[in-house]
Amino acid sequence: MSVITTIAAAAAAPAATPAPAKSPIPDVSVQVRDLSNSTFAWFQTYWLQIIIAVAIAVAIVSALYALRRLGARLCREERGRGDWLTIVGRVVTKTTNYFIIMVAIRAVDGYAQTPPMIDRMVTFFFTLAAVLQGAIWAREFILGAIEHKTSAEHFKGEAIINAMGLIRLLVSVVVFAVATVVLLDNIGVNVTGLVAGLGVGGIAIGLAAQGIFADLFAALAIIFDRPFSKGDQISFGTSSGVIEAIGLKSTRIRAYTGELRIIANKNLLDKEILNVSGRDHIRLPFTIGVAYETPPETLARIPGILTELVEAEGGKASRAGFESFGASSLDFTLLVDVPGKDWGIAHPLRDRLMVAIVKRFAQEGIAIPYPTQTTFTAAPDGTIIMPYPEKAT
Repeated sequence: MSVITTIAAAAAAPAATPAPAKSPIPDVSVQVRDLSNSTFAWFQTYWLQIIIAVAIAVAIVSALYALRRLGARLCREERGRGDWLTIVGRVVTKTTNYFIIMVAIRAVDGYAQTPPMIDRMVTFFFTLAAVLQGAIWAREFILGAIEHKTSAEHFKGEAIINAMGLIRLLVSVVVFAVATVVLLDNIGVNVTGLVAGLGVGGIAIGLAAQGIFADLFAALAIIFDRPFSKGDQISFGTSSGVIEAIGLKSTRIRAYTGELRIIANKNLLDKEILNVSGRDHIRLPFTIGVAYETPPETLARIPGILTELVEAEGGKASRAGFESFGASSLDFTLLVDVPGKDWGIAHPLRDRLMVAIVKRFAQEGIAIPYPTQTTFTAAPDGTIIMPYPEKAT
């Protein structure tokens, strides 16, 4: 009786839910066989379109190779590496064979009615080729633009020699990092975490080496902004000298007193810089005092006299006129502009002009007084005591 009861209870109980079946692991041999079968069927069905597509692809490949050869001819040595035609030619010559072939295949892929599996493969390999080729072109164009920017005649190529190696490394890292992220995103990988990680890592590296990067970017600012170049005479802060070398970390300046000053690029750019070599004239200031006893008619002729003397010596009188009532003289200001930037010309002109002014004033009877002071002595009752005996009346 107990056996019958147990059997009945088991029959009344609900049936157990079967475990979900595991998805079968794709068989590579099956996939290869399916691909072969679909490819064979594709050839049988679209053989004419395939032949036409191959002919078009060959024409595209030939045209792209011809374009690359044209780019090589643009890279002529007489133009220089900074010329824009040379830069374009270098960019074109960096086109890879892999990219050329994938462009041709992708261009005729739709016309040849390729099977879905082959179409997906073509799309993947074309995306890979396009991203990598874009990174190569971008790197070459950026480097060419930098060379064009720094190829001015007064730079003498020094900026490129000092910085091009590091600039090439930085540009390559940045460009290919962006290309990697773009490629992963195109093939369906979630790159949000990767981008965030790169950002955090970049911030950490920047904080750890902010002093080095500050001087490095200051050096790049000097290269691009060109506040000065090698051989320029500059004044900064309370110092001055001649630029001897511009490095990635510091700039070397030969002081006029002979010593070599080495200053970090960031500290140098934080100061006000006067580029003496960039001037187109040298201004020589003069302050000339004449005696108060000079007649007004003579005072009125003094600006014209000074201008005449300046022009006779080869200078230009920017200003010649009365300035102020001095303690012991009437002061005139004379500002002389000497064309050019050569102090070897300006200093002798200043000396000749000083001698000419003294001679002309002597001829005109114009006295140049020196500071004088008269002392009067008084008796206790306030009577003035003369410094000489009074004549008897």
